[in-house]
Amino acid sequence: MNVIFIGAHPDDCETKCGGTAARMVEAGHRVKFVSVTDGSSGHQTDHGPLIAARRLAECEVSKQRLGLTDYEILTNRDGHLQPTIRARAEVIRVIREWHSDIVVTHRLCDYHPDHRYTSTLVQDSAYLVMVPGVCPNVAPLRDNPIFLYMEDDFTRPYPFQPHVVVDVASAWEKKMASLDAHVSQYYEWLPWIMGEADQVPADAAGRKQWLEGKFRRQVVSRAVGAAAEARYGVASGALEAFELSEYGRQPEPGELDRLFPR
Repeated sequence: MNVIFIGAHPDDCETKCGGTAARMVEAGHRVKFVSVTDGSSGHQTDHGPLIAARRLAECEVSKQRLGLTDYEILTNRDGHLQPTIRARAEVIRVIREWHSDIVVTHRLCDYHPDHRYTSTLVQDSAYLVMVPGVCPNVAPLRDNPIFLYMEDDFTRPYPFQPHVVVDVASAWEKKMASLDAHVSQYYEWLPWIMGEADQVPADAAGRKQWLEGKFRRQVVSRAVGAAAEARYGVASGALEAFELSEYGRQPEPGELDRLFPR
């Protein structure tokens, strides 16, 4: 399959889908990550082209560690994304050019406007990727992809509903390595904005262990836990879950279970 994960920022896809992506790569699928913005606002001291260039380099390291086929960063400014026709055309282009079978993105309900508008752009593309008269410079898809959402813990207007859960224990090290590649985010920006900068170890091995501990402590929601038990009987605590979008192709009963790694 050709699978494309579309996040708002560099590191969004790794955070929510890194383990699943690694397992899909191992299964022989072509996997691409897309960041709809350039990440140019994601740091407490470095802004603009400087941090954007640094984040681009981090994405290249992450790509190698996960074994991705491609990783593309679009030119929209971090923190300034709007669901414009131009931005939609970019999203249509990347979905078409990848000949996508599965498209994964954020849900519409999210604290960050870039996440919300990325979701809007992808949803607005779900039908148009097949329309020849829209973005005619890129050939339309003949088959509509399946569209899904990454997991989140927002509850309004409704909480995340897991339609497929993937046990990523076997890909855990690759996921952690991909997150570790985003030094500017996981060891600088996010600890600073969360008031945890003084907790980050100075040495590379120590900070990676610290990061893994944070992810290991994340609580599995009741709904995701139940879906994991239904799929695996007994599953590890290393889970990634996805909600089926009502837009795009609707899979046959049992199809998601066959398409996603067990």
